[in-house]
Amino acid sequence: MLAGFFEVHSQSVRSPFTTFGLGDPYGSALIQNQGMGGIGVAQPQYWYLNNQNPALLVYNNITVFQAGAMGESRTVSSDSLSEKNIGGNLNYLATAFPVKVNRWSTSLGLMPYTSVNYSVEYLDYAYDPEGAIRDTLAAKESGSGGLTQFYWANGVRLNRQFAIGLRAAYIFGPIETKYLNRTTNNEQSIPYLIRIAEKTNAKDFLLTAGLSFSKDSIGRRNAYRLSVGTTYSLKTKLKADQRTETARMTLSENVVEADTLLTRGGALNIPGAFTFGVSWSKRNIWTIGTEFSYQDWTKFRSINKDDEGLAESWRAAIGGELTPDPMAGENYLKRVTYRVGLVYEKYPFIVAGNPVNDFGINFGFSLPAGRSSLDLAFKVGKRGDKAENLLEENYFKVYFGITFNDQWFIRRKFD
Repeated sequence: MLAGFFEVHSQSVRSPFTTFGLGDPYGSALIQNQGMGGIGVAQPQYWYLNNQNPALLVYNNITVFQAGAMGESRTVSSDSLSEKNIGGNLNYLATAFPVKVNRWSTSLGLMPYTSVNYSVEYLDYAYDPEGAIRDTLAAKESGSGGLTQFYWANGVRLNRQFAIGLRAAYIFGPIETKYLNRTTNNEQSIPYLIRIAEKTNAKDFLLTAGLSFSKDSIGRRNAYRLSVGTTYSLKTKLKADQRTETARMTLSENVVEADTLLTRGGALNIPGAFTFGVSWSKRNIWTIGTEFSYQDWTKFRSINKDDEGLAESWRAAIGGELTPDPMAGENYLKRVTYRVGLVYEKYPFIVAGNPVNDFGINFGFSLPAGRSSLDLAFKVGKRGDKAENLLEENYFKVYFGITFNDQWFIRRKFD
């Protein structure tokens, strides 16, 4: 199917790879993490919200609010065709604040979980009762929607070195697929088209547990810190309701009449996911870290059996950040935080019998404004390969966001 003609439109970013499973996963990395290849489960940060390991929220001793948006350019190509697509969307809204300073911090946030956005055209066939091909059809299939997550996370410090955390995310949203075809036989005069549409609404909770270990005051002048972090997202079963509709349409694809064929209930079984990371840092000057994550999507089950048949997925990344002199008064560029990272990812999608791989180069920086900052990150990379998957995507992503830090819920004292 993906080998056929595909079309993309400039008003929103589309990708034929979002045909599979629940679509394209967003992950939970915020902009400061995106600049370092998406790493973060082992990176304590005081001025930014850590959305990847809830245990690290204990380092947010003042209130932090972050908002981010993403712009994207994709060029999807096969051996004979190439299409460019540009678009963007709001990426996240998140806040964290201490309940008890240095002991317990909490966080709330809203961000995408997956995205489905594609439109493909290909040849299909109509068969007679004996199984012989009766006609060749020009088929068009499109998908839209995706899942969103609203989460509440808490981090609690056990002692100076260990912290634990729990993140409860409410996953919800619709995914809609539409299919129509028309005969390629010009001798047949059929004045209308038939479209089949399936809309699935899913909702339920996803829990993620986190653990952090940080050892400060290491090495000469006690300047270094070793951090280790891990998270595990429990497998979950999202409740799902699916409605299948048929519509009679004109040749210009205007609906004449529509009717509901079927409604049914079911579930989307999302497998558990594991992430482990390590970082080494010198005070608040520089940090370097690495991270690995794994999820077995062969265990994914859907209300729509066509969405199954996925593979294991994993992701490996390395990255770092540098602030030349956080206390530089007159030299602003020395107070800027610079970031860079590399990431290699194996997606759970199987195309043309082969897995879909992704390699990206990330970089970014934060421009300080008092205790707050303007944050930017960029990623350039390639997903898929024409030799193995028939299609490939070359993309460029831009992340832009703001970080506000302030002290809330202060108990005032008067003499």
